Amino acid sequence: MAAVSNKILSELSKLEPLDGMNYKRWSRKSLMYFEQLEIDYVLFFSTLLFIHTASVESTPPSSVAVKSNEETIKKHDKDNKTAKFHLLTHMSNTLFDLFSVHKSAKTIWELLEKKYGADDASKKKYVVGQWLGFQMADDKPIMEQVHVYENLCADVTNEGMKLDEIFLANVLLEKFLLPGMSIGTI
Repeated sequence: MAAVSNKILSELSKLEPLDGMNYKRWSRKSLMYFEQLEIDYVLFFSTLLFIHTASVESTPPSSVAVKSNEETIKKHDKDNKTAKFHLLTHMSNTLFDLFSVHKSAKTIWELLEKKYGADDASKKKYVVGQWLGFQMADDKPIMEQVHVYENLCADVTNEGMKLDEIFLANVLLEKFLLPGMSIGTI
């Protein structure tokens, strides 16, 4: 299990930092890593709710039940620290400064979802503007630029807008051409 968690942590260390524009992808990747580490529950349950759902009996507390609750609290606190650490270390410096004051990974996750997870027209407008403004450059490798274009297309579709593949291919071909040329003049 230690080897598996070390592998997951090394993969998590490769996660691109959250800068506010890549939230959907960043949050999905983070959640997948937290699920593999089995600490994702701290993002959705407070300590008290976690203790309540983890306890099997609802009988008056015995010394065994109290000890079990203490262990459950310690586990939740440890997992919360781990999740908070990874959330904060995978943010840009500006976002780190904004969110590092919070003690709970759950609070940070909820605030991020509220700020960046909501559907808003300005984010869609930004993504479409980036896609429309993309231009090929002669001084950069073509495949690198095609990869950037594919990522921009993925950002548009991740915002819930559908793009036809034939249309996308023609737009990319058009971006390869010199100004004043068109596909029909080739």
